[in-house]
Amino acid sequence: MNKTDIEKKHYQTFDKIKMIDDEGREFWTARGLSKILGYSEYRHFLPVVGKAKEAVENSQQTVTDHFEDFLDMVEIGSGAKRKLKNIRLSRYACYLIVQNADPGKSVVANGQTYFAIQTRRQELNDDEQFQKLKEEEKRLFLRNEVREHNKHLVKAAQVAGVETRIDFAIFQNHGYRGLYGGMDSKAIHKHKGLQKNQRILDSMGSTELAANLFRATQTEEKLKRDEIKGKRKANETHFEVGKKVRETIEELGGTMPEDLPTPEEDLKKLERRMKSGRKRSSTIKSV
Repeated sequence: MNKTDIEKKHYQTFDKIKMIDDEGREFWTARGLSKILGYSEYRHFLPVVGKAKEAVENSQQTVTDHFEDFLDMVEIGSGAKRKLKNIRLSRYACYLIVQNADPGKSVVANGQTYFAIQTRRQELNDDEQFQKLKEEEKRLFLRNEVREHNKHLVKAAQVAGVETRIDFAIFQNHGYRGLYGGMDSKAIHKHKGLQKNQRILDSMGSTELAANLFRATQTEEKLKRDEIKGKRKANETHFEVGKKVRETIEELGGTMPEDLPTPEEDLKKLERRMKSGRKRSSTIKSV
């Protein structure tokens, strides 16, 4: 079984142990997740859960919204069952758990990508204000998010050893190649049929921008979390994160980034048009 097959199997496994309650809400159980993540004994998994709970507290969220203790009928061998303590986990709780689990296990690394993408997708789905935005407004919002997070990515890459502009251009292209199936920024630019002065990020729809935003945020986190050092390792990390995002999109049945439609109007023109419209509206109101 090759690496891609293993990753697909892991994603399917995380989906398989997902449960739905009577109100249609999805959840996972700590005992179920511990087995998938390769912990031979549940007691060895509990410290990881504890770290995840601390992360929730530090983010000033309510722990019980994401971790709910309950008694579960668990098979203890030879078909016998017994009531044992278990924890009902939200998707966000699972995300925090895999972030604190052993990164050396491939299933943990794939779980980090799986739950991070699922969590980000749900955040956007649950954000009523975001959902009310028109496509062009979503594009502007996400483009600004990408712009801001790219600044953080630059800083994280610099700490890792990516120092010059050329270094960063090479580093950035590794991320694009992973996400776009081998295409670098020039190839993406050509694929989209853009003019010389047009930027690829300004010529993306909201779905494509969201994928690139996720690539940037997760690469930044991984560079920091794993304390990556050296240009080569940083480049490899960016490529691997981009590749995992691509594979997860495929696993979820999504459209590959390079196959998404290119908006007719790039964001520079869109921003100018919207600013012009606001000025006209302001002038009319003042008359």
